[in-house]
Amino acid sequence: MKLERIWRQVTPHTGLLVLILCLPSLAFSQDANAPSPLTLQQAVNIALEKNPQRKAALADTKAAAADVATARSLLLPHITFSELAARGNDPVYVFGSKLRQQRFTAQDFALNVLNTPAPYGNFGTRFGGTWTLFDSFASWHGVTRANDVKDAVSQQLERADQEIVFHVVDAYYGVLLAKKQLDVAEQSLKTSQAILDLAQNRYESGVAVQSDYLSAQVRLATRQLELIRARDNLALAHAQLGTTMGVPTMDNFTPAEALAEKSLPHPSLDDLEKQALEKRPDLNRIRSQEAAQQQSVSIAKSSFGPRVNAYGNWETDNPTMFAGGGGNHWVAGIELQVDLFQGGAKRAELSHEKALQEKMVALQQTASDAVRLEVRRAYYDLDVARQQVDVARATIAEAQESLRINQDRYDSGLSTITDLLGSEETTRLTETDYWQAVYGYQVGYANLELANGTLGPQSPVVTQ
Repeated sequence: MKLERIWRQVTPHTGLLVLILCLPSLAFSQDANAPSPLTLQQAVNIALEKNPQRKAALADTKAAAADVATARSLLLPHITFSELAARGNDPVYVFGSKLRQQRFTAQDFALNVLNTPAPYGNFGTRFGGTWTLFDSFASWHGVTRANDVKDAVSQQLERADQEIVFHVVDAYYGVLLAKKQLDVAEQSLKTSQAILDLAQNRYESGVAVQSDYLSAQVRLATRQLELIRARDNLALAHAQLGTTMGVPTMDNFTPAEALAEKSLPHPSLDDLEKQALEKRPDLNRIRSQEAAQQQSVSIAKSSFGPRVNAYGNWETDNPTMFAGGGGNHWVAGIELQVDLFQGGAKRAELSHEKALQEKMVALQQTASDAVRLEVRRAYYDLDVARQQVDVARATIAEAQESLRINQDRYDSGLSTITDLLGSEETTRLTETDYWQAVYGYQVGYANLELANGTLGPQSPVVTQ
């Protein structure tokens, strides 16, 4: 009641002023829940951050980097530490423990002491180390091979990024196409409703037969089903884009662009093929794998050569853990190893690695031929899509004018309902084909850049 009395004291002009001041805050509260506009470039950047396939490829690069560190560790000495606590009455153990502790006396030579000694304890602290000084360069070849594998995995990550960008472009333009298809479905429904109203008026006026009215009803029902399908396709396209981006839902985003024609560069086919052979990450990955296989052959050859190892140990032994007074000793040396005969296993291994090298050479040639064909296919597909856009653009206005003329002719009784419905169907198909061609051109250009290995976040199809 108090608030009501205060409101009655407020003049109408003051109340209007309060309402005007409140409108911006109300609008802001409504817009706060509205989906954020999302550009194609933003969608690509989000996908390169959140897409799980990219995370998996990035994990492979980390694993390859760890393998390089593992290979390098073979060039360095390996040092170990051990602490031993033991107790027993084994004659050899007791004899050796006393000797290591430097506590062996003449009484320990007694036969009964040697044969049946009392239980004896030993606590040993040991530092040991080994170092491969020379292994016929097998370790160096291993480091080089690990680096080549790392390069191959890095190229695989770059190719995964390009494929993710392509899938985002495809999904993003898929949403834009679905929106246009929904617009076409809504417009077609309105046109069908107008035709139904026209047929109903003519039927009720007695100048048209009932079949005209029924045909118009059937067409309207068809357009209603197409509208339902278009709405579902748009929802599915949003879900596809969200999955490609690596986000759980697209409820917080909406594309900030509309499907429209774009003017994109048109390089020559020869330049595209040359660029693909130089820049395709998957081709470079195969080259790196071939280089790694060459190092595997070198490692197999190194196994026939000599190996020189250095080793050393320092040890302290005490009768108890905390008491000193024991002995300490060390040993060091250098060892030369040469495998004289292993039943032909090393030659078989070398033959195996050489066969794999020949396979990699063949795979590289096969991949190069496949890339050339892929570039040509993408180039010609893009050329077809470009021409389809031109043809579809020219037929839209003609189809719309034909629909208008047929509507006037049917209203005047100069044409049949079949002619009118056929004209309406043609108009719908021309608009659908036009937007499909525009979508095909955009995605086709992205596919061409994917084929020649240049697709990325800064590609014209993404930024323009």
